[in-house]
Amino acid sequence: MDRASTAMNLLAEIRSSGRIERAEWIRVRGLVQGVGFRPTVWRLAQRHGLRGWVANDERGVSIRVCGLEHELERFVRALVDEAPSLARVEHIERERAELLPADAAFVIAPSRFAAGEARTEVASDVATCADCLLEVFDSGARRYRYPFTNCTHCGPRLSIIAALPYDRVATTMRSFAMCEQCEREYDDPSDRRFHAQPIACPACGPRVWLEHRDGTPLNTSALDAVDAAAELIRTGHIVAIKGLGGFQLACDAGDQIAVSRLRRSKHRERKPFALMARDVEMLRRYCDVGAQEEVLLRSAAAPIVIMQRTPDADVAASVAPGITTLGAMLPNTPLHHLLLRNLERPIVLTSGNLSDEPQCIANEEARAKLAKIADYFLVHDRDIERRVDDSVQRVVAGAPRMLRRARGYAPAQLPLPPGFANAPTILAMGADLKNSFCLIRDGEAIVSHHIGDLADASTHADYARSIYDYLRLFEGRPAGIAIDLHPEYRSAKHGRELAEDRGLPLAGVQHHHAHIAACMAENDIALNEVPVLGVALDGLGFGDDGNLWGGEFLLTDYVYCNRVATFKPVPMLGGEQAIRQPWRSTYAHLVAAMGWQRFTEEYGQLELHAFLRDKPLAALDSMLAAGVNCPPASSCGRLFDAVAAAAGVCREQALYEGQAAIEFEALADCATLDQEDARIAYAFELTATALPAIDAAPMWHELLADLQRSTPVPVISARFHKGLAIALVRVIERLRSVTSFDTVALSGGVWQNSVLLEQVLQRLAGCGLRVLTHRQVPSHDGGLALGQAVVAAARALKVRH
Repeated sequence: MDRASTAMNLLAEIRSSGRIERAEWIRVRGLVQGVGFRPTVWRLAQRHGLRGWVANDERGVSIRVCGLEHELERFVRALVDEAPSLARVEHIERERAELLPADAAFVIAPSRFAAGEARTEVASDVATCADCLLEVFDSGARRYRYPFTNCTHCGPRLSIIAALPYDRVATTMRSFAMCEQCEREYDDPSDRRFHAQPIACPACGPRVWLEHRDGTPLNTSALDAVDAAAELIRTGHIVAIKGLGGFQLACDAGDQIAVSRLRRSKHRERKPFALMARDVEMLRRYCDVGAQEEVLLRSAAAPIVIMQRTPDADVAASVAPGITTLGAMLPNTPLHHLLLRNLERPIVLTSGNLSDEPQCIANEEARAKLAKIADYFLVHDRDIERRVDDSVQRVVAGAPRMLRRARGYAPAQLPLPPGFANAPTILAMGADLKNSFCLIRDGEAIVSHHIGDLADASTHADYARSIYDYLRLFEGRPAGIAIDLHPEYRSAKHGRELAEDRGLPLAGVQHHHAHIAACMAENDIALNEVPVLGVALDGLGFGDDGNLWGGEFLLTDYVYCNRVATFKPVPMLGGEQAIRQPWRSTYAHLVAAMGWQRFTEEYGQLELHAFLRDKPLAALDSMLAAGVNCPPASSCGRLFDAVAAAAGVCREQALYEGQAAIEFEALADCATLDQEDARIAYAFELTATALPAIDAAPMWHELLADLQRSTPVPVISARFHKGLAIALVRVIERLRSVTSFDTVALSGGVWQNSVLLEQVLQRLAGCGLRVLTHRQVPSHDGGLALGQAVVAAARALKVRH
């Protein structure tokens, strides 16, 4: 046998015995830093007898590994199958490398961040894990009752990170030197606290104390401060608590006097408060906790979950006036677990701010701004780098829907659909209400945490700081800026300033095109897919024609948007005043539908007529005649305001955005929705004009006739919701008969209405259409920036080609 044959036979024998070795460079991308991924890699390497090293770098985790071929293959599979619970492996790259010495070990190496762009993810703040919670309540444990207990599987992330790489020196924990025991845990790859950057214990970590509103500390030990705060809440006091992402205001949810005082002091007249309960079992006494709601409540994100209130829920009437749901969450830090453990009722837990201002994050700021609200302060000395509000979700039509994307979810990156891999880096500025902004790069979208309403100067300042912060943290270098078309949007003005300062191209994206594009993107609709029919329903958005839109049917892809139907425009009497005073929309709609004289002749005996008659109708009619300060708007949101106010719901003044629609939805009678003949639902008609429009005139006659018959308001609400759903589906079917599409995308703030969404989805179920809805980002303006970003990116890609 010749030498070559001998070598081949020997190689075959080695392969068959599984003794052949291979070495590789492996790069893992995704959410793999700050989540215990490196110690997992170390343990897997030990199990499979491999040698080499693992390290964080600017693009994720890099691994140099060497060992038997079949063990290396099992190791790579396990990187995905056995990744830590908080990790998300999105991509693994493999490349052959030189063999390592046979006596080499496998070690965890220091972070290898090179100068240049960071391409890894920043993890979200995560609720306390079960293992840490056991320690907190174990009297024999070193961290017994320690409010800052955490490990690699839980604790603060986004709220404490100042820079990448995610190492302790780049967090607000840098001022706390680890004790010998914590350092031993931190350095041990087999310990679940290996490289847990916020690691701490009572001997070396942050401390908590209780003080009076005047700043005087109360004479309690650190262990007793939380129990004392709980007792203060139980006895009717309001306590400001420094939480994970900012200060919160707490009181007993069953104490009407305390809740009402909190409302008055905070200047939050009617908007619902959120609750926090000790556990799911306690929550069941107050809310209808379904299986999906329980999963959300117990998840690592631990959001506020909107649930139906139980009939005998023992909460103060002013917790959530005018609605039948409660927003509730479980404790998400050891401090909150300790606070709630001895309380027999949930607490109100709301943002530590005056209404519409940003949440306080610094101790001195909180003392200055909250001293007139809170009686006592439960504070600590771990700084908060970044304000992060609570996330809010609701299960609608069998799926969780994101209403506010913040703690636990932001800034987790969203993969963009096929076709966007080579898109340029785009910064999208979002809207003015419920603002969030978005940075896309490398085929992924980073949607910021919830910022808020930019009309408040301090919120706008926080918005500008957060944009700068994200660009620095993620080393983002935008190649373009995307903004809304509205000339007065503060977000658009800021975008124009940024584009001018940096010499960047500016892309204006129509408001409702952005809504539909966001829905398409989160549902993974490819860049080159055929257009979808978008149904965008919201309050207001600036249209391509310079008018105010808000009820639109759009044949759209990521680049183009064609308006194919709409709602019949109705003037907004007084402009923005119409948003704050719903009766103005009622009057405008009645005049548009039948005129005041006919309304008086046919429905003059109604209480609604008497109410409107006392308003300054002559001045309003003069405005209408002259076309002054009454812009026409095809707004579905204003239609909801008008109908709710006509029925006597939130008629005089709306104290928060969408109040009329929210309270009107809450009243809808389930039996009417489910059992009453659809022919009794209020009728709408579609005009046969060049641009078909939904006309509400027939609906108004039927609604007013019901008011004459003293029909209960819950029945009126149900007939309106059902009738509008029927009208929307008929328009979709009409358009499908003359236009080619097989997908419908539903977006805009009105789709937060669970009754309307469920009614429409039920009716579309048998139409043979694919229906896209929001789950990962809000359907309202909080998701707008994602749509702006993908539209701007798609246009840039089209120009390149």
